Amino acid sequence: MSPRRGSGLPFAQSPVPSTSGGPAVQADLSPVIAATTQWLTRAYPPAGGALAAALCEVQARQAVTVAAWLRYPTAMDVALVGMAGPGGSDRLDWVTGADATDRDAEDRAWRSWVDEVVASWAACLLTDPELAGRAVADLARGEHATGSPAVFRRLLAPDATDRSAAALLRHPDLVASVAGLHRGALLDRLGPDEALAA
Repeated sequence: MSPRRGSGLPFAQSPVPSTSGGPAVQADLSPVIAATTQWLTRAYPPAGGALAAALCEVQARQAVTVAAWLRYPTAMDVALVGMAGPGGSDRLDWVTGADATDRDAEDRAWRSWVDEVVASWAACLLTDPELAGRAVADLARGEHATGSPAVFRRLLAPDATDRSAAALLRHPDLVASVAGLHRGALLDRLGPDEALAA
């Protein structure tokens, strides 16, 4: 059964060409990136008004994008998750104490596209600048290479306004239950820190 469109999320399964200079396979991850970003910003909402909400979403989306590209580095990986689905938000909802009752079909539809591992890795990146830098650098070796870390500036070098907007999302203690789910797998994916190894 194909997912419904809802909440403004791109749940279409057909790939569309990328307009960012990167490979077209990036577009196939858009439902996962959109849904996982939405889950993070609902679980750890912005502090402030419309501007804070926008800044918080941008930071979450950049972290989720890096995490998704690390988790699904090849076109084959992207195709497989498109067919099998990413697993949904059930465990994430449980560890954060979210109320899963009385959800309508639209809410369940977008939550089915949340990727637990991607959410966990994104939480790690948002709370650990050094790890975020390593993750973005690692993208250069994959099929999702962007050519410039500047694409992820708000993830890598947030200013005071960014940090204030995403205070909950970037708080290590608050996101520990999510970040800790798959932090080990992220560290394994990135390999040893070359600076420490030296």
